[in-house]
Amino acid sequence: MTDLRGIGMTSQRTRLRLIERLKAQGIVHEQVLEAMTETPRHLFVDEALSHRAYEDTALPIGFNQTLSQPYIVARMTELALQAGRPKRVLELGTGSGYQSAVLSKVADEIYSVERIKPLLDKARVRLRKLKARNVRCKHGDGFEGWEEFAPFDVILGAAAPETVPENLVSQLASGGLLLLPVGGDSQKLIQIQLTEEGFEETIVEDVFFVPMREGLQR
Repeated sequence: MTDLRGIGMTSQRTRLRLIERLKAQGIVHEQVLEAMTETPRHLFVDEALSHRAYEDTALPIGFNQTLSQPYIVARMTELALQAGRPKRVLELGTGSGYQSAVLSKVADEIYSVERIKPLLDKARVRLRKLKARNVRCKHGDGFEGWEEFAPFDVILGAAAPETVPENLVSQLASGGLLLLPVGGDSQKLIQIQLTEEGFEETIVEDVFFVPMREGLQR
């Protein structure tokens, strides 16, 4: 278990310094902070970058993709818990598996879609190592969602489409939340909630994510 706990720049003490920074940035949800503390971020990057794992910055994971900044992971997770513990969450862009691992601690079932097969294969290994048994992954196109398991209480995207895909909105449960970065050079984190009156859209904050691409990559 040494590699899970970490040593030196990946130690528990280093992790706790990150948590203090997240608190200073306004992350207050105790379950989110606990999930971030318990999830060993250094396992989700190549070993050469593990000493930077607990910096509050995005890190490369190959294939022009990134491991999201811890603040953004915590912020999106906190938004996902607004109505309490979600039963079913759809994640668009498994990437390294880090956001999936954090979500696995605060939601009942996670369904994660990744279009780049080598990234998905690595993420599955990491998630098994962490015994995140409530995460189900598939090689698929995020624009299509995962209709088989819809509707979802939360749909959360880790890449930015130019506009909100209607197909994803249609997979929301009543009262459900879609959390998605949207835009090109200038991006906003958008929250869309399905209510009895229709859809309510809120702009949360400025963000910067990799673009959301269609199709599969092997």
